Amino acid sequence: MIYTVTLNPSIDYVIKLDNLKNGEVNRTKEEYVYPGGKGINVSLILKELGYESRALGFVSGFTGNYIKDVLKDKGLNEDFINIENGFTRINVKVKSSEETEINGQGPNISEKDLNKLYEKLDTLMENDVLVLAGSIPNTLDSSFYENIMKRLENKNIKIVVDATKNLLINVLKHKPFLIKPNNHELEELFNVKLETVDEIITYARKLKDMGAKNVLISRGKDGALLITENGEIFISNVAKGKVKNSVGAGDSMVAGFIAGYLNSKDYKEALKLGAASGGATAFSNDLADKEHIYSLIDEINVERR
Repeated sequence: MIYTVTLNPSIDYVIKLDNLKNGEVNRTKEEYVYPGGKGINVSLILKELGYESRALGFVSGFTGNYIKDVLKDKGLNEDFINIENGFTRINVKVKSSEETEINGQGPNISEKDLNKLYEKLDTLMENDVLVLAGSIPNTLDSSFYENIMKRLENKNIKIVVDATKNLLINVLKHKPFLIKPNNHELEELFNVKLETVDEIITYARKLKDMGAKNVLISRGKDGALLITENGEIFISNVAKGKVKNSVGAGDSMVAGFIAGYLNSKDYKEALKLGAASGGATAFSNDLADKEHIYSLIDEINVERR
C-alpha cells in the first residue's frame, strides 16, 4: 500500500485576472477551487495512474469537511484526523501578469492529534511506500519528518520526502528512498547559484552522499535530473505545451516516478513517467488526468549522463 501524509492541507482558491491592482477592487476572469496539499496531489495522480493510496493528515472545520467530501467524490481513500480547533487553511493563488500567493496558517495540532497519526503510521508494513510531502504547521518542530522516519526505520518501508530546508536535511541520515527538491531549492539548501547541469549534478550528489538513496531534481522548463541509488545519472527533457498552472507539477512528478518505479523497477522508466506527469499537470488548469499524462510519454526522452 502507498500512504501519503499532508500535515497542512488547504483549499486552493485559484483566480485569474488581467492585471492585479493593489488598493483597488479587482474582478476575476476565471476562478477555480481545489483541495490542496502536496500529499493529496500525489494521491490523486497515483489514482489516475492506477495505484490506490491512503491519504493521511489533519483537517478541521468546514473547510476540512469540504476537502474530505471532494476526495471521497474522486474515489480517494482518505483517512484524515479531524482536529477540534480552527479550520483547514485557504490558500489564494492569484494569476495575473505575475503569480501571487497568500497562504493561510491552518489549525494547531495537539500532542493528542499527533499520537493518532503515529498510531496510523505504526500499521505500515514491509514494502509499503510512505510519501511525506510539503510544509508542516509552524507549531511543529522541523524534525517531525525525521521523527516519523526514526519510528519506522526497521520496517523496510520506502519513504519519499518532498520537503525543503531543514525538513529535508534532517531526514537524510535515515536514508529516504527518494527526495525531490527542485533546482531552486537545491540552491537554497547549499546557498549557491547553479548555472549548469554539471553544477546541479555536483550538489545533487552531495544530497546522495548525505544519505538519500535516489535524488530527483525537477528543473521546470529544463526537465529533470535523477541520480539513482546505483550512482547512475539520467536527464529528461520536458514535453511541449503551454504552461497553465505550476501548482502540483512537482507533486505529479513524484507520483509519476513512484508509479513508474512500481510498474517496472526501472529508474529510467520511472523518470520518464514522472516527467510526463509533471508536464501534463503544468499544461492543465487542475491536476492532470491519465489520458493527458500518457499522451506526453512519447515526447519524453531520458538520456544517461
